[in-house]
Amino acid sequence: MHVLVVDVGGTHVKILATGQNAARELPSGPTLTAEQMVAGVKKLTADWTYDAVAIGYPGPVIHNRPLADPYNLGRGWMGYDFEAAFKCPVKVVNDAAMQALGSYEGGKMLFLGLGTGLGSAMIVDGIVEPMELGHLPYKKGTFEDYLGVRGYERLGKKKWRQHVADVIARLMAALALPLQSCKLFFSGSGFPAHGSTRNTILT
Repeated sequence: MHVLVVDVGGTHVKILATGQNAARELPSGPTLTAEQMVAGVKKLTADWTYDAVAIGYPGPVIHNRPLADPYNLGRGWMGYDFEAAFKCPVKVVNDAAMQALGSYEGGKMLFLGLGTGLGSAMIVDGIVEPMELGHLPYKKGTFEDYLGVRGYERLGKKKWRQHVADVIARLMAALALPLQSCKLFFSGSGFPAHGSTRNTILT
């Protein structure tokens, strides 16, 4: 089976399919709707073949459909029928949960996806649970306001790193986990490196 994977982000929608060597992307942003995303993905994959689609969605998902419109994108995502739009089987999951599973190595892990927003997921013994931590209050805003790309650009690297370390310490203490159990993934174009881990960005 050939699967098309779609990662819906706040600045880009990235896609890759079974048998393809290079990912493709299209711009997203605060006006992007679900219908526009599907149309853009179909156009980008006109020369690809796939039997099913897996979508990483930046928000809560229930019964294979978005439960709410995303904070950093346009309207029309909640309840959208992706299977009807793509005309094939579609699995929609929280994007942080999808990324967390891709980097999971066993045991307990807290995953934080730093990009336009802040994605989060917890995995315990192979069971993944998406977490909506980004909009919880922190300092004079939310975790996302300080840890996302906007926070990095506003605060500068040194202060931003201090806030990242502070938030990690708070979350790990609340979850009774060792700091080594936290994994960071950097997906925003405003960060100095992509796919970085905690050790390469915070030390």
